Amino acid sequence: MTAIAARWRCALVAAAVAITMCHAPAATAQSAAPSFFAGKQINLICGAAVGGGYDALARLLARHLGRHIPGNPTVIVQNMPAAGSLAATNLIANTAPKDGLTISLIQRGMLLTRLINPSAVRFDLDKLNWIGSLSSEVGLAFAWYTSAHKTAKDLFEKELIVGGHTGVDPELTPRLYNAVLGTKFKIVTGYNGTADIGLAIERGEVEGIGDWSWSSLKKQKPDWIRDRKITLLLQSGLQNDPELPNVPNALEFAKTDSDRRVIELYLTQKKVARPLIAPPGVPPERLAMLRTAVAALANDAAFLADAEKSGLEADPISGAAVDDVVALIAATPPDIAERYAKAFAAPSPAQ
Repeated sequence: MTAIAARWRCALVAAAVAITMCHAPAATAQSAAPSFFAGKQINLICGAAVGGGYDALARLLARHLGRHIPGNPTVIVQNMPAAGSLAATNLIANTAPKDGLTISLIQRGMLLTRLINPSAVRFDLDKLNWIGSLSSEVGLAFAWYTSAHKTAKDLFEKELIVGGHTGVDPELTPRLYNAVLGTKFKIVTGYNGTADIGLAIERGEVEGIGDWSWSSLKKQKPDWIRDRKITLLLQSGLQNDPELPNVPNALEFAKTDSDRRVIELYLTQKKVARPLIAPPGVPPERLAMLRTAVAALANDAAFLADAEKSGLEADPISGAAVDDVVALIAATPPDIAERYAKAFAAPSPAQ
């Protein structure tokens, strides 16, 4: 077991304890300022485009979160997809009101973006308030059925043209695999999310994608799976998805311990794949209410039923568990962080 894997197991244990404890002080937190949120509106900024998995989860959250917050505020969603959530995260960190009424669902790439794009980052991970995460994820690389790519081995032997969304998994994952594992993805960037990439695949503009969340794929393109319009080539996650027993994991193709640790660093963020943040400086009692509300959704029958009806996989994770992941990333050895950054230093292969 690698050091990251061992530390992650410890983090999972700590997260389980944190979720349990999160429910215990709920009455105290709610009684501290029970009326602040009454009659108010929470603005939930979704750092992704309309129509994708993040957007669907943001709207699911908006329908249920207010029931678990004292005063039952309404929650509305505003989309700010620019730069893969960088605009939304910078806003939350610097200019958003610090009253607890502005929060954001950001794309997981923000957890590691400082390593590859430091000049654009105007936030510190440890200064953001992590409210929780709506799910973990496993990503998939796949090819359209007309492609010559039928197995993961083909990714190392012939070029696969894939659609990319700058600064987000569909672009970052194949770039990293090219640099570290030696795959031959050719990335066409400029698409505005997986919905757009899906259209490009159907139109024949590209042959597939380097990373699409399995849970989102099942919701957005169930016919592709049912009708075998795609060939699943590679999964990306610290653990394999039990629904994908025959799809190899990218970690299996790491040739050295250093390769594996770089890939593990990248995949760690998928454990808190749909993170929620609040600005620094939110009053502690209000932050506690928000964190308790998100943790409560894990046992909310109405929320879980709505998620299932909507074709979404939601398994809320506590803010304390996200804190553990942030600490794990912060503790990355310098040599691994440097190699990770270098993997993204060269321009991505594109048409």
